[in-house]
Amino acid sequence: MASLDPNISGFRPVIRQLDDAAINRIAAGEVVERPASAVKELVENAIDAGATRISVDIADGGKTLIRVTDDGCGISPEQLPLALSRHATSKIDGSDLLDIHTFGFRGEALPSLGAVGRLTITSRVPGDEAATIRVAGGQVEPVKPAALRSGTVVELRDLFFATPARLKFMRTDRAEAQAITDTIKRLAMAEPSIGLTLRDVSGGGEGRIVFRADAESGDLFDALHARLARVIGREFAENALRIEAEREGIRLYGYAALPTYSRGAAVSQYLFVNGRPVRDKMLTGALRAAYFDFLSRDRHPAAALFVDCDPTLVDVNVHPAKSEVRFRDPGIARGLIISTLRHALADAGHRASTTVANATLGAMRPETAPHPGPARIYQMDRPSMGARTAAYRAQAPEPMPAPGFAELSQSYSGQMIEPAAVVEDQTPETPVEQLPLGAARGQVHENYIIAQTADGMVIVDQHAAHERLVYEKLKTQMAENGVAAQALLIPEIVELSEGDCARLLEVADHLSKLGLTLEAFGGNAVAVRETPAILGEVNARAMILDILDELADQGESQMVQARIEAILSRVACHGSIRSGRRMRGEEMNALLREMEATPHSGQCNHGRPTYVELKLADIERLFGRS
Repeated sequence: MASLDPNISGFRPVIRQLDDAAINRIAAGEVVERPASAVKELVENAIDAGATRISVDIADGGKTLIRVTDDGCGISPEQLPLALSRHATSKIDGSDLLDIHTFGFRGEALPSLGAVGRLTITSRVPGDEAATIRVAGGQVEPVKPAALRSGTVVELRDLFFATPARLKFMRTDRAEAQAITDTIKRLAMAEPSIGLTLRDVSGGGEGRIVFRADAESGDLFDALHARLARVIGREFAENALRIEAEREGIRLYGYAALPTYSRGAAVSQYLFVNGRPVRDKMLTGALRAAYFDFLSRDRHPAAALFVDCDPTLVDVNVHPAKSEVRFRDPGIARGLIISTLRHALADAGHRASTTVANATLGAMRPETAPHPGPARIYQMDRPSMGARTAAYRAQAPEPMPAPGFAELSQSYSGQMIEPAAVVEDQTPETPVEQLPLGAARGQVHENYIIAQTADGMVIVDQHAAHERLVYEKLKTQMAENGVAAQALLIPEIVELSEGDCARLLEVADHLSKLGLTLEAFGGNAVAVRETPAILGEVNARAMILDILDELADQGESQMVQARIEAILSRVACHGSIRSGRRMRGEEMNALLREMEATPHSGQCNHGRPTYVELKLADIERLFGRS
């Protein structure tokens, strides 16, 4: 059996002053968790030095080699030894630890890396000779002359050779290389005006380029949009909304994707504070809350958001790796993110992701040609609108009593719309075909509306589209009239811990707006007096405990609102046009016009698209036309 007091012995403990080597190795354990941490520190130093081009070479996942080359201002020979001293930095003077305008400020990275690896720094400042300095396992060698045109080259070999136990916790070379790539991509997004290259030189030679992003030009948003297209992907850039807002000294800008462009995990969420990549729970919670009403729980939004403010309004010195921040007033930053994103999504209206159309076109694969060689391209002249209309009239069949479209629709589950049904909705100013969702031309399988637009066609899921329209109406009514509450005949008393009770009462006002009324009941108990009427009979204690779990995990709770909106979603589902119902032409066009006028109608209540748009050029390519 283990001793109850294993740390207590008969000897009085003696306080000792650790030597510099031990201190640096301890600091390295906090700052340098893995090779990606070393890359992050060195690239941030290059950015702070004013570099415009940064090249990173790695070998074996960064375990045996990390080399960072930049064209920054450099380090003079007499300051190279000082650069390897703990808490020596050129970025702050120590008078104000909140007024920080650079990535680094602690002066710990270089001495920490030199304590656990073999570090070589070669640098040259304009108008001076180049010099180099080496340190291995904390042992610093004298400064020597070197050959270098400009800038700085920092080479780190055999990371953690001085602390072999740390090597046992390293992952595979592939996993470590992937972590380095992710780090470089985040820094590339933060600095679109800087060119970055990542090369894997494992095995020697020139190696292979893993990632490359040339410096972008143009204004802030043009450069950022181009860099995001390079880093996250062109599909994200095509389906991202421009975000820009400012409130009480905090500015928010960047790009956020449409709800229909969502991911199965939170892998495309990039957040920056004053240009610094962060993984902050409050910011990610605000992003999730902004998309709360548009995505199911198993889908995650994609966004690259930048929060800029005066450095005195945010503390970046709260985490060893500086990956977390603390705002002086987090409520302002959180509210700015939620409200700005929701306004941007509302302004997007019925717009849906282009990836839906791409997936549809990908499913429509033409049959494989029977002969080898490239596919044959058929040339054709596209007739004018007048020529097509004349041709349709000439080819129109004579009226016959034998089976027509009404009878055929019984077998083929489709119906055509008479021309009059379309013409009556047209106006001289805006023909129906010129509207975003076009003019309804038919219905297939009693569920899908086919509409013609100016440059393609649209396929609408009538049930999903109308469900979203009804849902938005119900939400608007509830926002105007409030959430009805039902009083409990006997208030339910819920006993909690002191901390949980205080945390719950802090959000009591917010919960009361959702129909859940509670108040302190002496000691650590709360009394639940009213619950949302739309939820019917509820287990008040279980609801309170679920709310507390969300508050502890995320700092906020959307649980009550989620339950209310789930009820509204079910009501909307039952009150919408059902699949299998045949619609008249005017009904179809009315649905299309209402979709154009209703925010968020491009996706259903679960984030799935309500329509697919196919461009005429893409359709013609499916048939081999050019």
